[in-house]
Amino acid sequence: MRILALDFGAARTGVAVCDETETLATPLTVVEQAAADEGIAAIGDLARRQGVGLVVVGLPVSLDAREHGQARATRDFVKRLSGRLEVPVVTYDERFTTKVARERGGKGAIDARAAALILEDYLRARSR
Repeated sequence: MRILALDFGAARTGVAVCDETETLATPLTVVEQAAADEGIAAIGDLARRQGVGLVVVGLPVSLDAREHGQARATRDFVKRLSGRLEVPVVTYDERFTTKVARERGGKGAIDARAAALILEDYLRARSR
């Protein structure tokens, strides 16, 4: 199944997608203002065009496993997004993904590369 991953941010949200075999996660694009109606519509359009069966949204949890402001904003976004998509939306721990994406480098926007890392981690956990 193809899965779309989001690295949600107030200003920019990175988007990545995996192949049908759930083997390769690829940075796709960045959606500006994803929590706005236009941003949610853009993500819905991407999900339909990519033919995904699931959307994974990175949840920023602190090292002590507590949720702070950004995690609450992410949960609010997930709730709104879930109401607009025809596929399930789940959250997945995204600690350090932006930092790792920055350290690794690569092509594409940092936010999209961070979304690909979230998806890679999710796929590894799912295959266990």
